[in-house]
Amino acid sequence: MSKYLTAALYKFVHLPNYAALQTPIHAACEAYHIKGTILLATEGINGTIAGLPENMHKVLHFLRTDTIFTGAFADLEHKESFANEHPFYRMKVRLKKEIVTLGVSGVSPTKQVGTYVKPENWNALISDPDVILIDTRNDYEVDIGTFKGAIDPKTTTFREFPSFVKKLDPAKNKKIAMFCTGGIRCEKASSYMLSQGFDEVYHLQGGILKYLENIPEAESLWQGECFVFDQRVAVKHGLDVGEFDQCYACRHPLSPAELKSPQYTPGISCPYCYSSLSEQKKRSLTERQKQVILAKQRGENHIGEKQKKAPKASST
Repeated sequence: MSKYLTAALYKFVHLPNYAALQTPIHAACEAYHIKGTILLATEGINGTIAGLPENMHKVLHFLRTDTIFTGAFADLEHKESFANEHPFYRMKVRLKKEIVTLGVSGVSPTKQVGTYVKPENWNALISDPDVILIDTRNDYEVDIGTFKGAIDPKTTTFREFPSFVKKLDPAKNKKIAMFCTGGIRCEKASSYMLSQGFDEVYHLQGGILKYLENIPEAESLWQGECFVFDQRVAVKHGLDVGEFDQCYACRHPLSPAELKSPQYTPGISCPYCYSSLSEQKKRSLTERQKQVILAKQRGENHIGEKQKKAPKASST
């Protein structure tokens, strides 16, 4: 049985005193040996944390019930998955301008938001020929899996999404459906699209993770695996750990076939970055990999080993 519980969570809620919440949240996580990252901003909370199940439930209970939060997180939802190894090395609680960075002032689901669609109703919606289906994630995420028929905006960060929207015509593209990993990006994207004159905007509630958790594989319209921002790299139906690994040098997810490429050297290069790495960078990565191997021989974890951050990492 897998030992560690991972919880992906977020909520858009007005937090005028968000900075004052940083220390108590970090202290609670440290007290229960929870690791991961939580972001706080005036627009809400976003994060992925992991630990032993009994400790995770205590921290989640703290977030939902402690009086310091004045009920802001009382209905905080989270998505669970399990892993044999701890997916994080440390606990960070960071203060941000946005819990997911779109870079457009005034856009927030606390002001206006599209229509939430439960995973059980998603297939029917995206099977409608009048619906324009948009994957709001980044290119390296789309590379390893997406919904059948989805448009790839070919963005490298969520900040580029508004530029993609400019190419769409609200008069012609009347029914928009969007999705992302955990729901946070498509929820904020729906708020932005409404502000740009799109009237009928839908987004997958709970994101791909909730869909893969709830929808049987035999009924699924999902193709491939879903990239996640932790040591698991990717998950598949039932939120089982997927088959992808990740390149340390460029952070691109790698399929089993790509791991067999002669251009792949663990910790140093892969087919996506092999030709672009300078000799100096290769020497640096080679030395670092030696330290990782030496740490393993001593029975230790090298602090930089397999840090599963995507290129220009985004939130779920």
